[in-house]
Amino acid sequence: MRLRLFNSFLFFTISLLSLSQNKIDLKAAFDVENKQIKISQTIIYHNDTNDELEFIYLNDWNNSYSSKHTPLAHRLAEEYKDEFQLVKDEDRGFSNINFIKQHGEKLEFKILKDQQDVIKVYLNEPLKPNASYELELDYLVKIPNASFTRYGIDDDGNVSLRYWYITPTVYNGEWQYYSNKNLDDLFIPKSDISLEIEYPNIYDLTSDLDLDNLTKTTNKEVVTLKGKHRNSNKLFLQKKSNFNTIQADNLSVISNIDGKGIEILDQVIITERITKFIIENFGAYPHERLLLTQIDYDKDPIYGLNFLPKFIKTHPLSFEYELKILKIALYNYLENTLLLNPRREQWLIDGIQIYYMMQYVDQYHPDMKFLGSISDFWAARPFHASDMMYNDKYILAYMVMARTNRDQALTKAKDSLLKYNKNIANKYKAGIGFKYLDDFTDHSIVENSIESFVKESKLQNTSITEFEKHLKSQTDKNIDWFFSDYLATRKVIDYKIKKVSKTEDSVTLTIKNKGKNNMPVSLYTLKNDSVVSKQWVENIQKYKTITIPSNGGDKLVLNYENTIPEFNSRDNWKSLKGALANNKPLQIRLFKDIEDPNYSQVFIMPILEFNNIYDGINLGLKAYNKTVLRRMFYYKISPQYSFGSNAVTGSLTVSKTHNIQDRNLYYLNYGFSGSYKSYAEDLFVRRLTPSVSLLYRDKEDFRSNKRGALYTRFIDIHRDEDEQNRVTSDEPNYSLFNTRFIYSNDNLINFYKWYVDLQFSKEFSKVSLNYEYRHLFENNRQINLRAFAGTFLRNDNDPTSDYFSFALNRPTDYLFDYNYLGRSETTGLFSQQYIPAEGGFKSKLEPAFANQWITTLNASTTLWRYILLYGDVGLVKNRYEDPKFVYGTGVRVNLVTDYFELYFPIYSNLGWEIAQPRYAEHIRFIFTIDPQSLLGLFRRRWF
Repeated sequence: MRLRLFNSFLFFTISLLSLSQNKIDLKAAFDVENKQIKISQTIIYHNDTNDELEFIYLNDWNNSYSSKHTPLAHRLAEEYKDEFQLVKDEDRGFSNINFIKQHGEKLEFKILKDQQDVIKVYLNEPLKPNASYELELDYLVKIPNASFTRYGIDDDGNVSLRYWYITPTVYNGEWQYYSNKNLDDLFIPKSDISLEIEYPNIYDLTSDLDLDNLTKTTNKEVVTLKGKHRNSNKLFLQKKSNFNTIQADNLSVISNIDGKGIEILDQVIITERITKFIIENFGAYPHERLLLTQIDYDKDPIYGLNFLPKFIKTHPLSFEYELKILKIALYNYLENTLLLNPRREQWLIDGIQIYYMMQYVDQYHPDMKFLGSISDFWAARPFHASDMMYNDKYILAYMVMARTNRDQALTKAKDSLLKYNKNIANKYKAGIGFKYLDDFTDHSIVENSIESFVKESKLQNTSITEFEKHLKSQTDKNIDWFFSDYLATRKVIDYKIKKVSKTEDSVTLTIKNKGKNNMPVSLYTLKNDSVVSKQWVENIQKYKTITIPSNGGDKLVLNYENTIPEFNSRDNWKSLKGALANNKPLQIRLFKDIEDPNYSQVFIMPILEFNNIYDGINLGLKAYNKTVLRRMFYYKISPQYSFGSNAVTGSLTVSKTHNIQDRNLYYLNYGFSGSYKSYAEDLFVRRLTPSVSLLYRDKEDFRSNKRGALYTRFIDIHRDEDEQNRVTSDEPNYSLFNTRFIYSNDNLINFYKWYVDLQFSKEFSKVSLNYEYRHLFENNRQINLRAFAGTFLRNDNDPTSDYFSFALNRPTDYLFDYNYLGRSETTGLFSQQYIPAEGGFKSKLEPAFANQWITTLNASTTLWRYILLYGDVGLVKNRYEDPKFVYGTGVRVNLVTDYFELYFPIYSNLGWEIAQPRYAEHIRFIFTIDPQSLLGLFRRRWF
């Protein structure tokens, strides 16, 4: 009797557990040739809340490829990835749903208007608390091209899939759905998965699910794959598989991460060492197979010196391969076991990943340098960068964003982060934060807490709140600052020893908190550069004065071991030997280096450049204080010898920057610049400019490309007189005040920018307005519009001189702002350089200048790919003359927008220009050789 009761109870318990378990059963027939998958699917989802649900949501992320108007399309456009916008519709993916049924009855459903990869399904009967719904789905999946996100089908017919079938959405009191934005962060409940895959037998199938059954026919194979408690899986169909399997510690590691140059035996040893490290720290992996893919690595590579050419080997190949496997193995282990919201709580997985990467390097490669083998090269040894250990790179890479005021709080949603922050800075800050916290709590507490949390939370729904509770329960110290300040804000960490007084056996010092936070700082006492004592100073509101034993020390240092990611560590120490001992020694280095806080660094760099045809090749040196990280106070002195003019030329710049947090005004810079260079043959100009710059952005949305800038400056120009040319000799010396406000929104699909410019001088005052607009249509055609209007408020200049007039086609550039290669040329190739400013005309028409007012419109539209048709129209008004109507048309060859373009005039006021003699002299060009301008192509994708 008891046995029967026990069996009944056991059966009831198992039945209840099976009912409460989420399940996905799917049959998929692959038609690779037509890039299609026919799917029939069953979804069972358990409602483990106390709410009754009348409708549910499903994730259909394959449909995020369906048009140019999905959140994924917008995301790719934001990062200037134009492949998705320019391809044919047949290369995009989509899902075509035939029906969704419940109990055999079709259900009403709709695709969300602005989230085309989320489906709202209306249930026939409300889903009660602790009950399950069962849905039947039939649909067709069109596989997207792999060039967009690396997942899809490539040109060779190989298929790489993730998020390719419909999945349930998490409901935990509110619906946790969001759209695919190429962040690989779908949040779904864990489920038991069963996939029956039918595919052509010319392919090899690889998956991290377990093989349950395999059936072969003449042309096809049918494979059944299963997995329990899964929140993610990937599938690969390759004509020739490049995956290898290594069995290590009861875990099959399947990988196709590039191990070129590494012997198979070494790959096995490395993989076994890494799996042993992970299992020792986090416990056994709950699944049989851990899949590591090249796609994973390509989307999240080892950042550091990977920008160097591949033939420069900074680190041993085995070390590079080891770090690749470690990084991806750690991430995939955590992603597949920690069931938290990856869109909103990603920092925890990132932080654990980076923290244990640092632990691994400390354990197995403690002597590895950041520069690797380059550190031992004789030319590199003098540089501070050669002293950096490998793990020092994490603070350096994070500080790139902190110093430029682009860093973002770790608690920000993943899709709100700048690309650099998502890929690098926030990951590194999270890992560094655990190191910082571990040091503060006297080591091992953080490490033990992370390990126990991962083990206890494995395959259980969890959250950052649960992690915070767990961590705080492991220590008696107050670590509220870590969650309230370090994670949730952008507050910088910046401390300074303000003043020190010494007695025979004690030292009294005042520490200043420049970061306005409540984070602690470590204080070290040193003697002969050896640590005598260390303590933590907490609760420094603005200033805090403390007295400590002297312990015979000769120096006090904050954050001596650089565990804390501090904004500025150059003011972190005070000598106890007297005031003069606090002066930092001067360090002169050839070429830019990593910042060394123990020295006053000056860098010397040789210069070889070409700025204009008059000075020709410039050879010289520049002395400056800028390190790899931005300095708030910056100077540069750049004397040069110009071989074209046989003269000493050069420039001087001094500036001070203030980063402003939590306001739309985020950047304030003021300074002074001066230059001396040629402006014509054997003629020179001296330019002196004090200036103030204010930059604005949306403080709540750093990804927005909307920017504002207010520039104010005073410009003093002194030119040599040109007796041969009245245009350049009239009023050779002048000064003026200039202010300009710019507002722009620089995006791939819609671009607009406008500015208002005011100029006041002794002889004149003028105002101008410039507006630019660019739009990329769905048929991949582009339209560009530019409107300019300018008028003199006062003009007392010589009416026979147009030096200060508005220009129709070639500005005189009396402010010396533009990068003219030959600014004073009136004939020849360099006179044909086009600067898109003022009138913006490409044809050289009369009147070429306006000394009263001017208004013009420049437009262009796509003919074919990078070839556009342009048109210019305008009115030019000079004093004592009637307005003149001017126009011109032609072809624009847009090789690299704003950097390298050609203009071929066809018809204008001059008639058919293309048929006129010496037509080559009518052609205009844009050519930018300024490296800073070219860097803009990189910045807009990452920042």
